[in-house]
Amino acid sequence: MFGVTRWTAWHDHWGKDVNAFAVDTADGLVFIDPIDPPAELGAPAHVLVTVFFHARSAGSLGARVWAHKAQARRLKNRGVEVTDAFEIGDELPGGIRAFETGRSGEVLYWLPRQQALVVGDVLLGGPFRLCPKSWLGQATQDDLRAALRPLLDLPVEQIYVGHGDPVLSGGRDALAALL
Repeated sequence: MFGVTRWTAWHDHWGKDVNAFAVDTADGLVFIDPIDPPAELGAPAHVLVTVFFHARSAGSLGARVWAHKAQARRLKNRGVEVTDAFEIGDELPGGIRAFETGRSGEVLYWLPRQQALVVGDVLLGGPFRLCPKSWLGQATQDDLRAALRPLLDLPVEQIYVGHGDPVLSGGRDALAALL
C-alpha cells in the first residue's frame, strides 16, 4: 500500500460514519485515528492520534500509540495509554510530521511520501471547510487560518479528513482557497 487507505466505520457518539486511515511506512503499518479497522489491513505497528476525541480504537490494537504531549492525559482519561507523547518537530514513524492546527493540542499529519495531509477535526470535507466555530473552544477561525498557513509551503496533493470526503487532487490549491 503506497498511498493512504481510508475506511469508514459507524461512530455511536456521532450517529454516523467517520473516517480512519492507514499508511505503510518504512517503520511498519501506521493507523491514524483508527476505528474498527478492517481485518484485511493487518495489525499496525503504530497508531497516531490527531485529537483526543479520535481515541476510538487506538488503545485496543496492540500498537505503539503516538499523540501530542498536550493530548496524553485526555487520551488516558478515555482509556488509551499513550506510549509515545511527542512535541511538534519530534521524529514520528515513517517520516510523518506533525503540524499545529490552532486548536489546543490537536495536530495534523503530513505524509511526505504520499504528499498528503491527514486531519482530525480542524478541517472537514464535503464541502471542504474549516471546522465550525462551536468546535473551537478558545480558538477562533482566524487562529486556525494562521496556524494552517505554513502548510501552503508543502506540495500537498491530497487532504484526508476525519469527517467527510477527502480532497484527492489539488490539495494545496484547495487549502489556499480556504485560508
